[in-house]
Amino acid sequence: MTFKEKLQSGKFLVTSEIGPPKGIETIKILKDAELLRGRVDAINVTDLQSSVMRLGSLAVCSLLKQKGFEPIFQLTCRDRNRLALQSDLLSAASLGIENVLILTGDHTTLGDHPEAKPVFDLDSVQLLQVARMLESGQDMKGNKLEGAAPKFCLGAVVNPGADPLEPQIIKMEKKISSGAEFFQTQAVYDIKVFENFLNKTRHLNTTIMAGIVLLKSAGMARYMNKNVSGVFVPDNLIEKMEEAKDKVAQCVEIASGLIKELKPMCQGIHIMPIGWSSVVPMVLDASGL
Repeated sequence: MTFKEKLQSGKFLVTSEIGPPKGIETIKILKDAELLRGRVDAINVTDLQSSVMRLGSLAVCSLLKQKGFEPIFQLTCRDRNRLALQSDLLSAASLGIENVLILTGDHTTLGDHPEAKPVFDLDSVQLLQVARMLESGQDMKGNKLEGAAPKFCLGAVVNPGADPLEPQIIKMEKKISSGAEFFQTQAVYDIKVFENFLNKTRHLNTTIMAGIVLLKSAGMARYMNKNVSGVFVPDNLIEKMEEAKDKVAQCVEIASGLIKELKPMCQGIHIMPIGWSSVVPMVLDASGL
């Protein structure tokens, strides 16, 4: 079954992600992907994550597809105008890549080329609409496409810890009406915050996959609390990481514990290893996924 078929069947979904390298060497990330073979339903490939110049998401998705994986092409609005965004969607479809996670993207000032000019010609809601127009056989100006129209499985992101939460929900509603079929969330560490988010979005008929970012250290947790909007790592988890003699084992315990609590509440889990791909199978084993 494809990822879209699993999504439509109501199966509990599990995804993870890999980040392309800052260069052309792909041996390591392909090895990281092999760790996930048969364990996840799809693998996200990030698109210049944190606004750092890297190998392109589409190229890595193509390599994964060739090796029998189900990739999710992350596509941000930050670096491309509407011509390039439509072209990349068509390029993905021509390579047999139908899963696309559409994001607005972090501002360039956060990356390694802070002087780079951001584009943001379209936002994520508009790009979802454009993807659906391409599926109807025309571009966003109504010009007819040649030959068969592309087909996509479109996803989007949401931040359940945002404060205030209401703007996130309003945008989520717009994304659904524009064609989003599933949502992957920002990192969840506080179950009560996630419960509040679910209570306020029960009117929405969609698939929500809770995001899990693997904690590497207490310092990482404090950094996210200070710098990542809508993410809050509770003090007790920070203390556990600080006191742990084996950081990996503690990371696995925290992540698997969160997953066990979250699983009955949502329709899937998205694990973001942030360079710790080797730990993902341990988390899956410990959480029973």
